[in-house]
Amino acid sequence: MLSVRNISKDLTPFAIKDVSFEVSNSQYFVLLGRTGVGKSVLLETIAGLARPDAGRIFLDGKDITNEKMQKRKIALVFQNSTLFPHMTVYDNIAYPLRCRENNGQLSQRQIRQRVNELAEDFAVGHLLAAKPQTLSGGESQRVSLARAVASEPRCLLLDEPLSSLDTKSRSQMRALLRKINAQNRMQIVHVTHDYTEAVSLATHVAVMEAGTIAQVGNVEQIFQHPKSEFVARFVGIRNFFKGRLQEPRDHGTDTRWFSSGSLSLSVLTDSPGGPGFVCVRSEDVTISNTAGKTSARNNFEGTIAEIIPAGFGVEVIVDIGVEIAAMVSPESAKMLELSCGKKAWVSFKASAVKYIEE
Repeated sequence: MLSVRNISKDLTPFAIKDVSFEVSNSQYFVLLGRTGVGKSVLLETIAGLARPDAGRIFLDGKDITNEKMQKRKIALVFQNSTLFPHMTVYDNIAYPLRCRENNGQLSQRQIRQRVNELAEDFAVGHLLAAKPQTLSGGESQRVSLARAVASEPRCLLLDEPLSSLDTKSRSQMRALLRKINAQNRMQIVHVTHDYTEAVSLATHVAVMEAGTIAQVGNVEQIFQHPKSEFVARFVGIRNFFKGRLQEPRDHGTDTRWFSSGSLSLSVLTDSPGGPGFVCVRSEDVTISNTAGKTSARNNFEGTIAEIIPAGFGVEVIVDIGVEIAAMVSPESAKMLELSCGKKAWVSFKASAVKYIEE
């Protein structure tokens, strides 16, 4: 287990203040926050590239706060490639293994076998003789991850690992990261500003605000039950459902059906069918007293379960078998005479439903 306890670091005019969280074995933990809130500095402090001004860091019960970076059993993969440019892909992956060879732990044959295994796992076997400067962004990240895993860390730190990749490479990398987490039962701490990465990868999420942790919880808790206006504004999602995207019935359209229990939603996507998630911003949900005529493909009748005043409007929770949140202005809530227990219709367009592959 990785335990971060009351870490503070002053980098005037910016500071991390009293940050605490724990990452259990095999958890995929995402640090989610806007650029400049301190996510990367916190990651570098955990890795040993920076020393905290206060607080302690423990890994598997051992205090590693002042431990040398090389002895922490922690690997850090940055957003941009940090591969050794003068080495081949093979030599980059082999580098941490050769450090163990020098300590008498591995033979040349064992190194060769392990590099080939990792190259196969990370789909870079055909690139072993290549130099880093000839690789694409996705290829470089796969090699960086293979090198990190070769060091057999107890904890893998990822600093915006998908931000510089194209859509196809990003999807492939997400699948690879899930595989690393599942197969190696390795704790992963992943820094990002993109909530879709958190939804598709995380078991647990911490939202950072101005150098502090605003909320920690599993994905459902963060996206469906934000504890503050800041978290609600930042994640922007209360309507979050896990389920399965159906294969298209008509190849001439990108409108598809997504099923989550008894709920079926019309979704606009060209993604392949399979397990995944959908998110609908509460601002994109319309609420009315009658069904009426609308171009929206998703229309449901339900009962108002809760009305929550917010600094940026009024959130209305409608029970349609599952809870759907709609954000309306105070003026609209008054005009519609909304009240708990009252019947209401909610609607939203298929294009407002964001689908994320699992």
